[in-house]
Amino acid sequence: MSIRKESLSMIIAVDVYYEEKKAKSVGVIFHNWEDSKPLEVITCDTENPHEYEPGFFYKRELPCIQELLKLTDINQIHTLVVDGYVYLNNERKPGLGHYVYTNFSGNIPVIGVAKNAFHDNEAVVQKIYRGHSSKPLYITSVGMELAVAAGHIQRMHGEYRFPHLLKLLDKETKEARP
Repeated sequence: MSIRKESLSMIIAVDVYYEEKKAKSVGVIFHNWEDSKPLEVITCDTENPHEYEPGFFYKRELPCIQELLKLTDINQIHTLVVDGYVYLNNERKPGLGHYVYTNFSGNIPVIGVAKNAFHDNEAVVQKIYRGHSSKPLYITSVGMELAVAAGHIQRMHGEYRFPHLLKLLDKETKEARP
């Protein structure tokens, strides 16, 4: 793994929402894990995204994320957060987060934040509980120790299960464009 410059100061959380023949990708950019407001929210539309293929979700999502990240100075990003998993099972079958990581030659750590449990991946997941929720978030990571990644998500602003900036991302992703 290559060493990243300490001056890198941005984190980006990304998500994609699909309509009939279009995908809307959104990125929420922020400096610190504890930030309550984003520095910027970026969006990108992709016409005719890849059809969903069971077991190959990344084929649909990754091209949309790649297009979105062209709108950033990727050299200023020190961590990427994806809605989903980095690894899908205990044998480390790659999930979306791992494909995003390898897309950037393993230079940008990726944290996966999933709302729902996935079968047979307990060894690669750390559950975190936020707010007063008895339902966990499922954290996976690559390029960063899992405990460190889970600590980052745990510290994110917001008193509820889902961190405030990730909730904002989800809302922006599903919001209709004018």
